[in-house]
Amino acid sequence: MDGRGDYVHGLLVMTILDRYILKKFLVPFLYCFAGFIGIWFIFDLADNLQDFIQGRATFGMLSAYYASQVPEIIIIALPLGTLLALLYSLSAMSRSNEIISMLGAGRSIVRILLPLMGVGVVLTGVTAYFNYEGAPHATGIKKDLVGEIKHGKKKERTIKGHLFRNREDKRTWFVSRLPIKKDLLIDIQIVQQDAEGNISEQWYAREALFNHDSGNWTLRGARHVKMSSEGDVTDSEMPGSIEIEGWSETPWRVGSSMMNADFLSVPELRDYLKFNGDFPDQRLAPYRTQLNYRWALPVVCLVVVFLAAPCAIVYSRRGVLGGVAMAIALFFMLVLASNLFVALGKGDRIPPVVAAWGPVGGFFVVGLWLLWMRSTNRDLPRLRIPGMS
Repeated sequence: MDGRGDYVHGLLVMTILDRYILKKFLVPFLYCFAGFIGIWFIFDLADNLQDFIQGRATFGMLSAYYASQVPEIIIIALPLGTLLALLYSLSAMSRSNEIISMLGAGRSIVRILLPLMGVGVVLTGVTAYFNYEGAPHATGIKKDLVGEIKHGKKKERTIKGHLFRNREDKRTWFVSRLPIKKDLLIDIQIVQQDAEGNISEQWYAREALFNHDSGNWTLRGARHVKMSSEGDVTDSEMPGSIEIEGWSETPWRVGSSMMNADFLSVPELRDYLKFNGDFPDQRLAPYRTQLNYRWALPVVCLVVVFLAAPCAIVYSRRGVLGGVAMAIALFFMLVLASNLFVALGKGDRIPPVVAAWGPVGGFFVVGLWLLWMRSTNRDLPRLRIPGMS
């Protein structure tokens, strides 16, 4: 066979090897992923079954509820499924001496794990897609959906007794009720101040309706009052309806200062930081931390590959248990460190970037070190289990 034929044959062999490794990984991965979702479904159903029965939930209601929770469950299940599937597939291949045979055929550890690294990249992209918007909203609406099913009627999510301060335009909004996801504010008072901080105008309205197409506000049941710098009323009118142009506020911006950072999507977090950038750093810290964490969390799927794969590849039967235990321990240390760092970031104790990316970056370096140790045929640190030699 000529040189070109050897090259093509080599590519074919590599393709078969990649397919074989992927098949060994994907079968247990799908089982683990589906099993985790099934376990979550059973526990969640058991936890909420009484409410569902009380509300006489229909199949459509239950379908809508569980469909809304899919994004959150996926981002939890993917790294766990990846971890367990890697440990099962690679340790099984190690026990049957398949890894040693691949190394004997001239393949390096990195080349053997290359398709699994590709899977890690793909799963990172999938997690990022769901963590962009779907998963944060799922967490926020879970209790509301259960409450709606329990009471048999749709519950309107509303912010009550809200005060919003637009420091840039020196405008303050007092809102009695603000229905979330509606372009409507109910029973409001708007106070406009001049450059010196004196009240110059006030608006009172039964309703304030926002038009997204024009960007205008329509005040219904309205009263408009103009005031002098001394606080005296100079003009007052009650036209019934007032059209206001050019204001930068939107219903979402007015209500955003009351929203939990954990339940906001990436675009909503960006909008919050854009419109409320004049807030103190301590007030903005949870939102900055969550924005960075939205992008850091998906990378855990890739980090898991680098942590678990070197631990799962062993050259003796006695080393399998220790490697599996080490990988699981490292994963839970990563989860614990991430939660701790995020909490510190929200409390403005450490920078948001460090809070979100510190544990992920640190354990990624640990994974690279483990991969280097395994690639150079060095022994990994042993996790000693009491009572075992």
